[in-house]
Amino acid sequence: MAGVVTGPGGIPLPGNRWDLLDGRAPAEPPDVTVVIAHYEQPRQLAVTLAALRSGAHPAARLQIIVTDDGSAVPPAVPHGVELVRQRDEGFRLAAARNRGAAHARGDILVFLDADTVPEPDFISEIVRLPALAPDVVAVGRRRHADLAGVGPSADIRLVAETRMLPEPGWLSDAYRGSRNLLDVDDRSYRFVIGAAVACSRRFFEEVGGFDESFDSYGGEDWEWAYRAWLAGAVLAHVPTAVAWHDGPDASAREESHATKNAEALRLADRIPVPGSRPRGIRSATADIVIIAPDSASGAASFVSVDSAVAAVPGSEEADLADVLAGAGRFDRVRIRIELLRPVRVSGSGLADVVERVATEGLGQVVAVTSDETPVLRVVSVRAERRHRRWGRDDLFPDAVESVPGVEALPDEVDVEGYLGGWW
Repeated sequence: MAGVVTGPGGIPLPGNRWDLLDGRAPAEPPDVTVVIAHYEQPRQLAVTLAALRSGAHPAARLQIIVTDDGSAVPPAVPHGVELVRQRDEGFRLAAARNRGAAHARGDILVFLDADTVPEPDFISEIVRLPALAPDVVAVGRRRHADLAGVGPSADIRLVAETRMLPEPGWLSDAYRGSRNLLDVDDRSYRFVIGAAVACSRRFFEEVGGFDESFDSYGGEDWEWAYRAWLAGAVLAHVPTAVAWHDGPDASAREESHATKNAEALRLADRIPVPGSRPRGIRSATADIVIIAPDSASGAASFVSVDSAVAAVPGSEEADLADVLAGAGRFDRVRIRIELLRPVRVSGSGLADVVERVATEGLGQVVAVTSDETPVLRVVSVRAERRHRRWGRDDLFPDAVESVPGVEALPDEVDVEGYLGGWW
């Protein structure tokens, strides 16, 4: 049948081109696990559960798990809905979501909050892309309404339309301006809302769960989304996957300014990309790393690395083995610059290439001399992870070019002259 995709492997997508899946559908509805985070919201949970159980996705292919963050009284769930609980030790939404995901049997994970009520087609709409391409992270359209007093038997579409609250303009503008996240960059993680998001279970496990050190409101979804991005996620907004949040967006609440500041401070160390990391204080994790050339003298290696670090803002020297292992500071590396032979870097040429790798979605750029000798390469870790996952090397474009300000070093270098400025 035209437009129907079969087979367990999925479709490898170039760049962020989820639109290549337009008009396609899985051969059959996927097995889905919905993880609903809950804390002291019994009425809202009942409405959300009723909406899920009456939705369009086949019940036989839907596992629903309520994961309770230590409510004083365990929530009541109907037969067929699973309940897992954890102790009340603060706001542990990240841990609650992980606990639910650990019990999942479905191929696709959908994360909802207890106060976020899905429309009937929500599950079918939000799981389509991850079911076709397992490294897609799909975020639904979270709308807002005053649902006070609404019971489980209500048709959420009819009720919510008469009780609508404003959607956050910053988010609507971002989806519109990015063509529903078709056009993305290294900071598009900010548009992945954890209260209505879906991904394949195998991709979630590859990325790793939510960071359980988040024990207060906000940021755990963005931190996870950034790691997913570095792992090669295809980000997509699905406006037809609508879920209604009971109450206004956090930006409309009086306490949100202090809350957002606390969130931004938590994320500054964990997301080292420009625009998120500190401007002067060193971030706890590395963003761009410079790898010294093999078989170079100590002096030539020093000049090579030092000049490259000086030329590329936010970069630092690292050992290749540490970077490839993702150890310690190097688990968030976005760009890797490998010096293939001794070079001296000056001006903004190399920094411009780093920026192009990010903004143009390149896989790598190899810098060559006038005689076409490769001297360094700038590698997108995101592209590398995607290529490795699929066993491909053609999902991101590469370039080979001369880079202004990058010159091969002679066999002998003058370190004193380099540092003093006369060589």
